[in-house]
Amino acid sequence: MPIYEYQCKACGHRLEKLQKLSAAPLTDCPACEAPALGRLVSAAGFRLAGGGWYETDFKSGSKKNLAGDSGGGGEGKGSKAPAKDGAAA
Repeated sequence: MPIYEYQCKACGHRLEKLQKLSAAPLTDCPACEAPALGRLVSAAGFRLAGGGWYETDFKSGSKKNLAGDSGGGGEGKGSKAPAKDGAAA
């Protein structure tokens, strides 16, 4: 179930609510009880991990394997890690 963010247009109160995708949006503000809640657009609350098109997302420094690198394209099966002593693998 996704977490939706809401903000009241009347008083500015903000809240988060865990709701089903099929649930109707909230309309009444719990702070001022005005029917002025609006749903906000926010970042996704999950992170994709593992091999795939998103493989380089959320990585930095030497952990990032960009397309075209000699590493092949991932840290999964079949990829070779560089030798620690500097010798060729």
